[in-house]
Amino acid sequence: MSGVRGRDGADGRTEARTDGRGAAGGGAQERVRRHLDALVASGAETGVQVAVHHHGRLIVDAVAGTGEPDGTGTGQPLTSTTPVLSFSTGKNVSAVLAHLLVARGLLGYDSPVTDLWPEYGARGKATTTLRHVLTHTAGLPAMPGDITPAELPDWPRVCAALAAAEPRWRPGSAMGYHAYTFGHLVGELARRATGRPPSVLLRDWIAVPLGLTGQLWFGVPAAALPRLARVGQDARQWPPAPEGGAAPPLAAWESRPSAALGNDERFLRADVPSVASASALALATVLDALLRGTLVGAAQRAELAAPAFEGVDRVFGTPARMALGFPLGRLGATAETGATAETGATAETGATAFGWPGGGGSYAYADPARGIAFALTKTRLSPDFATALSVLALLDDLLADA
Repeated sequence: MSGVRGRDGADGRTEARTDGRGAAGGGAQERVRRHLDALVASGAETGVQVAVHHHGRLIVDAVAGTGEPDGTGTGQPLTSTTPVLSFSTGKNVSAVLAHLLVARGLLGYDSPVTDLWPEYGARGKATTTLRHVLTHTAGLPAMPGDITPAELPDWPRVCAALAAAEPRWRPGSAMGYHAYTFGHLVGELARRATGRPPSVLLRDWIAVPLGLTGQLWFGVPAAALPRLARVGQDARQWPPAPEGGAAPPLAAWESRPSAALGNDERFLRADVPSVASASALALATVLDALLRGTLVGAAQRAELAAPAFEGVDRVFGTPARMALGFPLGRLGATAETGATAETGATAETGATAFGWPGGGGSYAYADPARGIAFALTKTRLSPDFATALSVLALLDDLLADA
């Protein structure tokens, strides 16, 4: 099954509302759709969504496959508006939520967390600021040991455990990927600033204003669960969990996505803002709105996309360049130049990009210099980003002369 955004047809296809023609599109819609069809037909994927905005125009909104883990298509269909649990690609949305708090004057990037959350200052965390949270330098990369997936739906318990935790390093002095803690830190600040949980703020501040109702969730309402795609697990060998440098490794559930967790209704219904259930169209639309100034002003957009921390990720032991809330550089590009060995792109391609990938192979990013907002979601959790890289390579060719 394949299609594009618009009115659903009887065969599961949708009527195109994209503009994939001309110099900027170059037939992008049809070329990407055929590529996704081929990935599903070959068995490489079971269901994939791709959406691309270019300078504010939706040039790709393509989908192939089904919303079932085995790809049979006997159950849940996959359309371009079907939400897919995309793990850490959801951090793009929680980062945007943090920037909206700043845009509305509810706190600043250098505001101490304790201004809103006094208890958080325990055990050497009193100097932590929102900037530290957004750059993953707050010193709490892993959930406290007594927090497992079973406790994640208990928001007060998780936040109390984070407030009582000792940081792995002095806040702001080092960086380490905050896998699940990031969303709860941002979310609790948002809740204390507004009196509303992050799932409600996502709906009211982002989803409804951007016309994405039903496509973008932190905690999915029970009535919306039947619309979600189900995810399946790739049978290939997954890489070992990170051993890290100075920080202890993340728990296995924090570092490696699982279909069991991704299909668990209690988890899906919980406010867990480090992950999101979203269509590719929704993710790309949010990032496009960020680029175009719909969500924040031009000066704030420039500030949030500028380098804010450079060093070594103490969880993964790899080089890290962080903007405020996002890793800098495009997937597959070198940290120094943005050059992409896998795709053969030029050094300029991706050099100004920012955005989060998600465990299992999903990805979303924005590139201010090229005017691109891209998102890919998929129903098979894979141990690599081969599908995303193949689509990016195709788009690089299509947009080379744009």
